[in-house]
Amino acid sequence: MSSKPVSQSGTFAFQGQEVHRLGFGAMRICGPGVWGPPRDEAEALDVLRKAVELGVDFIDTADSYGPNISEELIAKALAPYGDVVIATKAGLTRQGPDLWLPVGRPEYLRQQCELSLRRLGVEALDLFQLHRIDGQVPSAEQFGLLHDLLTEGKVKAVGLSEVSVDQIVEAREIVEISTVQNLYNVANRQSEAVLEYCDAEGIGFIPWFPVAAGELARPGGPLDTIAADVGATVAQVSLAWLLARSSVMLPIPGTSSVAHVEENCGAALVELTPAQFTTLADAVSS
Repeated sequence: MSSKPVSQSGTFAFQGQEVHRLGFGAMRICGPGVWGPPRDEAEALDVLRKAVELGVDFIDTADSYGPNISEELIAKALAPYGDVVIATKAGLTRQGPDLWLPVGRPEYLRQQCELSLRRLGVEALDLFQLHRIDGQVPSAEQFGLLHDLLTEGKVKAVGLSEVSVDQIVEAREIVEISTVQNLYNVANRQSEAVLEYCDAEGIGFIPWFPVAAGELARPGGPLDTIAADVGATVAQVSLAWLLARSSVMLPIPGTSSVAHVEENCGAALVELTPAQFTTLADAVSS
């Protein structure tokens, strides 16, 4: 494997920040259920450092991962960050291992931004994403707070998570949106319309849960067959398909294992033929 395979994934730029399109999602470096500290902190730190060693320069986290622990581990492992862009999120709170509740009050989002700045040890957040739109708070107030943070220089770029096209359009009337993070993978195309909008508008699309393959990965299924044909794993082919799907695609596979980081980053070296890409594209209806 190339020493920095991620460099083969191409790049995407937003607000003057250029990143390789295969990033790392830092959710699973926390404890089970993304709750509490990792079972092995040393391994969690090694995972982060290995990702960067392999060329990853875009790491996605959130204040609710842990809570707080993911950001703290990133700072411990990687600060000062150099060319590595750290994206974080706020607006989805943790009330327990299995209870996530959106909170979009402007004063709360501002507080969480300040706390993320402190935990990550930076003067400005590279990318600050609204983790969920809070239906109990006027959306204009939530987007307005993001605009204020951008204007004040506390964040360099703004993103949204789990939104519709209409919500992105509404937000862009108030604040520049650099990225959108929605559930999307080779087996789940429910955000196809959002991806197509982002592609047309040059907005980065961050698919979370990017390596889920479902029935496509069953023995003899299209993913399994193509993986055998190209000499790669199912996870690598799933990620390679995402990278080929759109130039604004920014997959962020996450793991708590160094071996899986190496496997995921190797996806950047997998080349699918047009026929293989089409086979997977046609395997699931959006």
